[in-house]
Amino acid sequence: MIQLAIEIPYWGQSLLRVLGGLVAVLLPAGTIVYLFLFKMMSFMQSRLGPMEAGPYGSLQLVAEVGKWMQKEDLAPEAADKSIFKIAPLVVLVSTFLLVVVIPFGPDALFTDFEVGIFYGLAVASISVLGILIAGWASANKYSLLGGLRAAGQLIAYELPMVLAVVGVVIQAGSMNLQQIVVAQNTYEIFGLDWIGMPFVITQCVGFVIFMIAVQAELTQPPFDMPIAESELVSGYMTEYSGFRFLIFFIGEFATAGVFAFLASILFLGGWGIPFAWFGWTDLDSVDNWMNVVGPVIMLTKMMLLTGIIMWVRFSYPRFREDQLQTFAWKVLIPVSILNIAVTAILKVAV
Repeated sequence: MIQLAIEIPYWGQSLLRVLGGLVAVLLPAGTIVYLFLFKMMSFMQSRLGPMEAGPYGSLQLVAEVGKWMQKEDLAPEAADKSIFKIAPLVVLVSTFLLVVVIPFGPDALFTDFEVGIFYGLAVASISVLGILIAGWASANKYSLLGGLRAAGQLIAYELPMVLAVVGVVIQAGSMNLQQIVVAQNTYEIFGLDWIGMPFVITQCVGFVIFMIAVQAELTQPPFDMPIAESELVSGYMTEYSGFRFLIFFIGEFATAGVFAFLASILFLGGWGIPFAWFGWTDLDSVDNWMNVVGPVIMLTKMMLLTGIIMWVRFSYPRFREDQLQTFAWKVLIPVSILNIAVTAILKVAV
C-alpha cells in the first residue's frame, strides 16, 4: 500500500484493500461492457447500440443491473440448491483472488508474493470448479453438457497458458510479478535502454499463445462451446436467473479485465515505463508519483489488450469441439514447449 503520513490500523488497511480490490475488478468490468460490448460491437455491426439510458447510453449497464436485480431468483426443483447457489460465487471469487497479486505501482499493490505468477495461475483455475458445479447442480442436460465442455476446454488451454508464462519467468529470472515489471523496464534490447525490454518483443510467441489461452479461459468466441446458444441454450448458465446470472455476467468481463492486467504485466511492462528515461536504476529509486501514474498506465494497457480480446470475440465463428481440442493439444502445447526450449538456450548462451 502507499505509505501515508498517518498510521492506519490493521483493520483499516484490510478495509482499504477490500475496497481497492472491488474497484480494481468492478470498474474495469463496467468499462469493458460499455466500451466494447455496447459500443464497439454496435459499431462493427453498423448500428448505434444503447442510446436511451444516460448520455450516449452510458447508464445502460446500470439499467441492466437494476433489471436483473429485480428478477426472481429461481432454481430447478431437482437441483442441488445449496451447491447451485454457490457456483456463481466460486467463479467471481477466483477473479478477486487473482487481482490480489497484481501490482499497480512500485508501492500500489495488495501483496508482494515471491511466487506471485505461480499463485495467480493456480487461483485462476478455480473458476473451472465453479462452472462444473453450475453444470452438475442444475439438473439439466444442457447445463451438464456445458459444464463438461467447459472443464475439458479450460483444462486443455490452461496448459499452454502456463507454458507460455514459463518463457517470461526464464527471462526475468523471477516469479515475482513486481520483479517481472522491473526486469522489462531495466533490461536493454539491441543495446537500447530507452525502450527497456518488453517481453512482448522477445516472447512474442508466448504472448500470442497466452492471449489465445485467455480467450479460451473466458469461454468467449471462437471458444464459446460451453455456452453455444444454438446447441445448449446457454450451457452451464441455462437455469440461472436474476442476481446469480448477473454474477456470471459480471464475472466474465471482470475476469477478462484481470487477465488483461496480468498479460500487461507479463508482456508489456506493467505499470512501469523504461527506467532509463528518468535515470532510475532499480525499484527503490522509482519516484513516488508512479503510484498514481502507474494505475493509469496499467488501465490503458489493459483496455488495449481487452480490445483485442473483444475484437476476436466479435469477428470469428465458433470452433467445433474436435477442432478446439486439437488446436490446444497438437498446436499450442508443442509450440509453447519449443518456445521454452529456445528461451532457455538463449538465456544460457547470451
